[in-house]
Amino acid sequence: MYKLIKKSIKTIIPDIFLFKNELFFRSFYGLFFLGNKNKCNICNKKIRRFIRLKNKDLLCPFCGSLSRNRRLWKLLIDEKKIKGNLLHFSPSRSLYRNFKKYRDLNYFSTDFENQFLADYQFDITKIDQPANKFDTIICYHILEHIIDDITAMSELYRVLKPNGVIYIQTPFKEGEIYEDYSITSAKERLNHFGQQDHVRIYSVNGLKMRLEKTGFKISSINFKKNNEDFFFGLKSPETVLTATPL
Repeated sequence: MYKLIKKSIKTIIPDIFLFKNELFFRSFYGLFFLGNKNKCNICNKKIRRFIRLKNKDLLCPFCGSLSRNRRLWKLLIDEKKIKGNLLHFSPSRSLYRNFKKYRDLNYFSTDFENQFLADYQFDITKIDQPANKFDTIICYHILEHIIDDITAMSELYRVLKPNGVIYIQTPFKEGEIYEDYSITSAKERLNHFGQQDHVRIYSVNGLKMRLEKTGFKISSINFKKNNEDFFFGLKSPETVLTATPL
């Protein structure tokens, strides 16, 4: 039902108008989900349930956040990382709106292909910013799209402050990294990598090793199922990597 309503609206209203007025439209739809069984920690709305998508992810009816957005927001709040200069690649609209509310935060949102709400259009393999600029970088579900991921990692290292931190997540698999640059069509990439615009599937250890070769110290945050998962619509197990300069 959610996808049908969304598709119908998008056929008559331009995307840019929908993006800018998303919360207004969602506020009416969200009324059908009001309750006390769950809570979105991004928009702080209490609801009777999250919307379960076909991929089994959980969507907030009011702000459109996914489970990984809510996990990341909680992590950033808990670790007090919403400060200074923050670089955010391809931000979800729910997080973009929240970051914009922080008056003392220098927030650099970027989307190279102009598919997300963002204020900049940086190429991650050649970031148009000075060295040692950012206190925090969010690189969520980005590197699996980048053919030259080693150059991208080197650029992230260059623009990160010596005491800064990068939060990194991609889809993960067991074993080794799987990549094959001879696979170029959207259909083949969907079959091999799980999405039409992905060029590889990382393993946790494989991604850690590549980041370490770039000069980073890597920590792995592994979330296991707990009592908060149901209430806040989180999915476990889940892994987030943090990268800091050596």
